Amino acid sequence: MFSFLTMSLFILLSLMSVYYLFSKFLTLESRPPLPPGPTPFPYIGSIISMLRNKPTFRWIHRMMDEMNTKILCVRLGNVHAIAVSDPDIALEFLKDKDWIFSSRPDSMSGYLTSGGYLDTVLAPMGDHWKKMRSILSMDILSGARHKWLLTKRNEEDENILRYINNQCKTNHGGTRGLVNVRIIGQQYTTNMARKLLLGRRYFGKGREDGGPGVEEIEHADSLWMILVYLNAFCVTDYFPWLRWITDFDGQEKIVKNAILIARKYQDALIDERIQQWKDGVRIQQDDLVDVFITLKNTSLTADEIKAQTLDMFLAGFDNVSNNIEWAIAEMINQPKILCKAVQELDFVVGKDRLVQESDLPKLNYIKSCVKETFRLHPVAPFNVPHVTTADSKVSGYFIPKGSHILVSRLGIGRNPEIWDNPLTFNPDRHMIADKEVALNDHTLRTFSFGTGRRGCPAVLLGSTMSTMLLARLVQGFTWELPLNEPHVDLKENLHDLAKAKPLLAIAKPRLPHHLYPTS
Repeated sequence: MFSFLTMSLFILLSLMSVYYLFSKFLTLESRPPLPPGPTPFPYIGSIISMLRNKPTFRWIHRMMDEMNTKILCVRLGNVHAIAVSDPDIALEFLKDKDWIFSSRPDSMSGYLTSGGYLDTVLAPMGDHWKKMRSILSMDILSGARHKWLLTKRNEEDENILRYINNQCKTNHGGTRGLVNVRIIGQQYTTNMARKLLLGRRYFGKGREDGGPGVEEIEHADSLWMILVYLNAFCVTDYFPWLRWITDFDGQEKIVKNAILIARKYQDALIDERIQQWKDGVRIQQDDLVDVFITLKNTSLTADEIKAQTLDMFLAGFDNVSNNIEWAIAEMINQPKILCKAVQELDFVVGKDRLVQESDLPKLNYIKSCVKETFRLHPVAPFNVPHVTTADSKVSGYFIPKGSHILVSRLGIGRNPEIWDNPLTFNPDRHMIADKEVALNDHTLRTFSFGTGRRGCPAVLLGSTMSTMLLARLVQGFTWELPLNEPHVDLKENLHDLAKAKPLLAIAKPRLPHHLYPTS
């Protein structure tokens, strides 16, 4: 009897095993293939190739070109990194199926920067993200709030004009009026963020000429350093257990130090402000930190306010400044484009007053210059990574749960199947008769602010800042290169997409003297 039962059980288990293996085989046979990519090693995937081919984003784009594919799968550890350079495929991820692809991956830099995912941009999908996104949409970045902050934006628009005008009167190494356009962009964006968020232009005293002081320079440098490593390809993101053993590639120490410097300036002011509201010393909202503190329907902790404040500093810091430096560089190299932009401003605004935000709807060519710069010179090679919460199928390929989705701003903006002469700076390609130029593009032919649930909620503010800064620079000054420099060198950095050398150009006032702010 015993042997009969044993035999029966053995046969039953054998049949079940055969059925399981057969079912697994059928599943694998019926499942679509992964997107093309390099053949991974067991367990470690292509991590060795990644480490040998820095910077990683150029290695990924090079593989896409060599394999002639618009979607690439690179396995790093157990994570499938899916890179996409086609807008239609990107829309499947970010819009058509964004309920599956709207979360964020866990990363060392993301966790540290967001204070444990207490912000909006880096937080995974969930109740916290929904709460923060709702606050941003309804209370912080709404149209009504945008109007409320107009005076503060005007103050910074005037201050940057004052600063450049002061540089025009100064000799720099024997050259009068030599201006570092990169510094101008970074100063404008950080000043604007400080004014909107904290109600002040400087952490310290600043400079008499309107320029940044030591505190502002250190703060801006720390923001830049965070952005360099935020969502970088860090080994411990693919082998999380390594985080408990060692800072494998030294990134964690750099990120922690940069965050410490940035928050040294911000957090003390936020703590002081919270106490003022508790003590009844402050009774009226003046800036966005006040709004965060006094939300009526939802209360935020001090840590959440601090995380979101850093989030907004980072979001507004690099995109505008990168855009303006590249735009002025391209326009100096093509004087006809610069001349056309000047003519539009002279026609719409004139030379007897300064351009205002109310003029922006009529400045289509200026906006086209900004949009063309977003297309050709994006601030980052990829969007902030998305992570899939379930197995899915996109463009005929299998996308496993947990995959990191990287939409290539670079690949989309310079895609020859979408754009004629994609490496040529040509703002006219965005000009459509009787239609206002919009910087946001939900078709993703240009990846400026994204789309879907994770699309940037600050489209209005970002568009306004980029367009106003370029309009003020072009209306207020002529721009030319120093002697013996026939053209601007448009080479990119190897490790990122910033201009390899900061743009140094000679600025000269072109409006009546009394229009330039002096105090």
